[in-house]
Amino acid sequence: MKQYNIGYTTGVFDLFHVGHLNILKQAKKKCDFLIVGVSTDELVMEYKNKQPVIPHRDRMAIVEGIKYVDLVTPQRTRDKWTAWKQLHFDVMFVGDDWKGNKLFKEVEGKFNQVGVDIVYFPYTKGISSTIVKQKIKL
Repeated sequence: MKQYNIGYTTGVFDLFHVGHLNILKQAKKKCDFLIVGVSTDELVMEYKNKQPVIPHRDRMAIVEGIKYVDLVTPQRTRDKWTAWKQLHFDVMFVGDDWKGNKLFKEVEGKFNQVGVDIVYFPYTKGISSTIVKQKIKL
């Protein structure tokens, strides 16, 4: 039996790469059922001020095809508390590049009150969608 029943993680998952795969694989090792929220194009524009290369529906299909993923859902807001109220997960998995971020400091307090853990995984160094885009431009 795994440590958690229902796990949740989110991301843009643009230009899917090994860093994305690593977080999904690590998350699935710790939970029986893994839900992945894929950020909508509108949400990415709102907080990153850039359009993803791969359209949302295609990013959803890519993530859905990963064997570690049990359910894919659109992420329309960065509000993790609202996601928890809808999905009832008992753990959220996050890259450690977000640790200490205001968004996650706030949600940690709320999650503690309802028994939801946040597990931070090491960021895969040397790879990101931004780095992939830069290499393509060379």
